[in-house]
Amino acid sequence: MASRATDVPSTGTVIRLSPRSAQLIHLGAQGLLRRSTRRARRGDVVPTIARMGVLQIDTINVVARSPYMVLFSRLGPYTNDWLDDALAEGRIAECWAHEACFVPSTEFRWHRDYRSGRAGHWAHRSAERTYAEARIDMEALLDRIRREGPLRAADFEREGTGTKGWWGWKPEKRWLEAWFALGRLMVARRDRFQRVYDLSERVVAGWPEPPPSGTLDEATVRRHFIVESVRALGIAKARWIADYFRLRPRVTDDELAPLVADGTLSRVEVDGWSDAAYVHREHGDLLAEGARNALRASRTTLLSPFDPVVWDRARALELFGFEYTIECYTPAAKRKYGYYALPILHRGRLIGRVDAKAHRQSGMFQVIGIWLEDGVQASVPVVQGVAEAISTCAAWHGTPRVVVERGQPRGLAALFQAALDA
Repeated sequence: MASRATDVPSTGTVIRLSPRSAQLIHLGAQGLLRRSTRRARRGDVVPTIARMGVLQIDTINVVARSPYMVLFSRLGPYTNDWLDDALAEGRIAECWAHEACFVPSTEFRWHRDYRSGRAGHWAHRSAERTYAEARIDMEALLDRIRREGPLRAADFEREGTGTKGWWGWKPEKRWLEAWFALGRLMVARRDRFQRVYDLSERVVAGWPEPPPSGTLDEATVRRHFIVESVRALGIAKARWIADYFRLRPRVTDDELAPLVADGTLSRVEVDGWSDAAYVHREHGDLLAEGARNALRASRTTLLSPFDPVVWDRARALELFGFEYTIECYTPAAKRKYGYYALPILHRGRLIGRVDAKAHRQSGMFQVIGIWLEDGVQASVPVVQGVAEAISTCAAWHGTPRVVVERGQPRGLAALFQAALDA
């Protein structure tokens, strides 16, 4: 929402918010506050990514790969190819940001020029080690792409299995990823989610708006990412900010003071918080409504484990009281909620989680388990809202038959199965 001059109290006034308003400002900034009033359109994809700043990439495909799921949570049912097309058309780009992410191509130059931060990232360090060990082979691979054009890892035939490290990738895949992390290669498009790599200069030359060739200084890039983090989060404590774009060092209140002084950010206080919080001027309307306790949430949806709302587990706990751990990396015997449990967002609160799997060949959406948080009652609005969210997600996958196997508290599975069957 664009702010207006009358939205925010005058300078010097302390703006106080309730914890509930802080939650809703965050969800409003993330595009998760209210139900959509229309069907998703192709043109919605890039603005939705721009609103978040980044769209994290993960390949686990138990329900839907994370970037598609994050968009679904905000847009509702849409066509997955729209995301793929946006990449191929140069309207978004892949780069290392929070982790491997899609970003609007108009923002790519900031990520390209964030040298100090990316140099400390694990992917960049691994890439440098790989280059030191395989310089001749990596240069030969780069030369082949220069001659032949865009290539996938699958275009490099090799007998035998992969090697240790980097998920058991064959050497050519590791070399491609190393060049990607070092900035010499970019992802031109994806073919069935497989990256198709090309020289960075050729990729950006084909974009509708190629980035400027000049290099931005570190201080300018850092300020940009700080401001963008607060804008994307809606409301943020200073110690929440660095995680969003993996900034180093941590952001402090002293560093934010000039941004408050020039009006870019508003400093606010939230009841029960010992730290100050900050809101971007773009969210003046949200802040004004939050100060009047006038914000209302109507959206119910399932979130990806890599959704910006929950990827910072400490922030999700502080802001929503929601303790979340993704358990796909946990041995099966030690899992509490399942391999890939999806947080449930219901009317502005994180009220539980669903462990699900989409069986596309049989058309079944398997709810392995559903859990409500302590203190959340299985009221009619909760059951109906969550059942509708599950049903919508299942239909989006082409798996309209939903089977609920177990739930907690006792009797919950039967309640949801009945609501879904109805």
